[in-house]
This record gives sequence, structure tokens and C-alpha cells, in this order.
Amino acid sequence: MKILIYTDDFAPSIGGVQTITAILAHGLADARSPANGRPAEVNEVTVVTRTPAGSMDDARFGFRVVRFPSKRQLYRLIRRADVIHISGPAILPMAIGYLLRKPVVVEHDGYQAVCPLGNYLHLPDRSLCPGHFQNGNYLECYRCQSVEMSRARSIRNLALMFPRRWLLKRIAVNVGASDHTGRRVALPRTQTIYHGIEDPLAAAPARASANSPVQFAYLGRLIPEKGVDLLLRAAAIAQKSGRDFSLRIIGDGPQRRELENLAAQLSLNGRVEFLGYRTGEQLIETLETVSVNVIPSRWEEACPLTAIEQMMRGLLIIATELGGTAEVVGDAGLKFPIDDADALAACISRVIDHPELIRSLGDAARRRALDVFSKDEMMHRHLELYGHCVHAGGAVHE
Repeated sequence: MKILIYTDDFAPSIGGVQTITAILAHGLADARSPANGRPAEVNEVTVVTRTPAGSMDDARFGFRVVRFPSKRQLYRLIRRADVIHISGPAILPMAIGYLLRKPVVVEHDGYQAVCPLGNYLHLPDRSLCPGHFQNGNYLECYRCQSVEMSRARSIRNLALMFPRRWLLKRIAVNVGASDHTGRRVALPRTQTIYHGIEDPLAAAPARASANSPVQFAYLGRLIPEKGVDLLLRAAAIAQKSGRDFSLRIIGDGPQRRELENLAAQLSLNGRVEFLGYRTGEQLIETLETVSVNVIPSRWEEACPLTAIEQMMRGLLIIATELGGTAEVVGDAGLKFPIDDADALAACISRVIDHPELIRSLGDAARRRALDVFSKDEMMHRHLELYGHCVHAGGAVHE
């Protein structure tokens, strides 16, 4: 099967979408597709992206990578493919696939289908959007975007929402990264395929027992939507109660200096450590002494990869009861209401007072991750979907 994967963001850029796209491409290239009773056939995978290669050697991938194709080249690549997988609802490849009557599968890792900014946040007050675009309140969408961009760009983004929605209603399948995402984008022919990763503990399944004092960690970008300031305020509340613990902030971003100042104002110096961005072996070593991963997001993440990764490692997860994050964690962790520092502090205190939860809920998290978020399951679901799409035909011309 000839599979074309289109993604604006790809390696060497780093992030959840880039990671999952790479895992999917590698997995599809290594897998074989059923061929109507004949021997299974090798997949020919091509990744098309608008991310520059930088110093990366694309020859190291087990599949073809095409960067910054011309419109003519993109047309030829799509025409040659059996199925087109688009990470995020990019209009041009959707339109070409529709015109060529090709089976197009769009994966929704965000909310570009229902929000001009894609994050489903109301920027003037940094609150969750009540659904202004779906409700036809386009002027508020314009005002929201104007917080961060020019008038011309705000109008352009809003205008592009209409052809994007039109195309999304006519492609073969929309794939939500979680049930929540599928409900939010509200498109026909939508199904859920969760992200999947390799088991990082396959070669070394044993985990160390809980450390004393308990070490908590946040892993991700330092931006307001991620709620790290809420975590610091909750840590200050737990500290005032006399409980002993440590907190590692792993990651970087535009809010770092502000968060460091907030930690100092809350008298958390010596309790909180800002480690900056880490990856690979350095990240693994940093997480070896961490017992609890905290995800205090203020926005509806679709299917947070950081939660899946740390659940797979057997870490206890404390997360916001919100969107795809709550769905991923399920009953295998502790959850608290959005923007509630007192409730988060209560979760932190509960873990400190009952350290046995680190083992019991950590084991539950790992079991859930292995059952629901495995790479093999993700590959199987995608290959099954592609085969059905190719057999059924291309775009839905309504």
C-alpha cells in the first residue's frame, strides 16, 4: 500500500505531534498490509512536511521524506498514493485529495476544525472557549485572535475555517486522538484511534520504590495554558501545611522567568527546581527519582503524549479533570477541577500522606497504558482503517 502522510510539523522539530507522526511512519514502513487474500504487501510510506531538515539526514529514516514540495509536486505525490493521512486539517492536501477522489484520513490532534487558533481557548481571559465558531459568533473569534495577531491575519484565519469545515465533512474519515476530541470537532465519519508508543520498560520492567521526600515533576512547555503557575501555588499551599516534598519543572518556554519569580515570591526556593529542556538519556535519568507526574493544564489537550509516556513508565499521574487528559488518565490516577489550586494541593498532600498510592496507582497507570496506548494497537487500527478506505473508495461527494 502506498501511504502518504502529510504533516506541517515533523523532525527535527520536537513535540507530541512530531513524535507520534514519526512513530506512525516508522511503524507503517515496518508493517505489512493485507492484500485481499494475497500475501501481505510491504507499505511504501512517504512523509510530506513543511519543516526544514536543518542538519538532519533524512536518509536515516526507513521511509521517504519530502520537504517543502511545490503544489505540482504535492499533486503528483497525492495522485500516486493509495491513501492520504493528514496530521491536522491542512486545506491544500485535503482539497487535492478530494479533487482526485482519493481516500483522505485526517487526524485531529487539536481543534483547528472548530477554532481558528486551534487551541479552543478564549484568549482575552485565557478561559476555555464556549464554542464561539460553532455558534456563529465570528466577531468574537476575530477579537480572540486579535490578542496575539494582526487584523489581516485574524480575518484570514477566520475565512479559512469555512473551506476547511466543508472539506472535513467530505473526506473519507476523521480520526480523533481521543473520544473527547471527536466529540469536540463534531464531524461526520469520525472514529477514535489513541496514540501508541513502545514500552520504555520492556527491557527493564522494575521501578524503584517511592523516594522520601516524594518527588513531583511537571514535564512540558512553560506557557500559561499548561498551568504551571497553578502547580506552584498548589505546592505553596502544601508546603504551608508542613509537608515535605520536592518539585522538578522539566521544560522551557516564554513563561520561565515569570514562573521562577513566582516560585521565589511563594518562598519555594529550595523546594522547586527549574531544570530546563531535557531529552533522551538525560530526561530518563532526570525522571528516575520522580514518583509523580503533574499535568495542570488549563486547555483541553487532545491526547497528551507526556501523560501516556509517564503512565507507561509506571508513574502516578495527577491531572486536570479536563478534555483528553482526563480521558487518557481514566481511573488510573488522581484528578482535580480546572484552575483549582486548593484541589491540586489536596491531591499532592494525599500522595505525601499515603505514599502507597505511588505504587498502586502507578501500577494501574502502567497497565492502562499497555492495554490502551500501545504502538501495536495504533498500527493495527490505522492499517485496518486504511484498508477499509482503499476498498470503499475516495472522497464523499455530497
